Amino acid sequence: MILLSYNVSMDNNNENKIKFLEEENSKLKLELEKYKNSHKPYYEKNKKNIMEKANERLQKIAKENPDKKKEYARTAYLNQKKKKKKKMENINI
Repeated sequence: MILLSYNVSMDNNNENKIKFLEEENSKLKLELEKYKNSHKPYYEKNKKNIMEKANERLQKIAKENPDKKKEYARTAYLNQKKKKKKKMENINI
C-alpha cells in the first residue's frame, strides 16, 4: 500500500515538473526568436548599401593584392560545391 501511494505521488510530481519545464521551454523559445531575427530587417532595408560596400572592399583588395581575390573566389567556389554535394546527398537519402 505504501509503495502504491509513493508511485502515484512521484507520478504527480514528475507531471508537474514536465509541465513546468515545457512552459519554461516555450518562454525561452520566444526570447530566442527576438535575438535570432534582430538583424534581418536592417539587412533588408540596407541591402543596396551593404552590397556597394562589399563591392568596394573587393575592388580595394583586388588593387592591393590580386592573389587574395583569387583565393576568395576559390574558397567561395569550394563552399558552393560542398553545399551542392550535401544537397544531393540529402536528396538521394
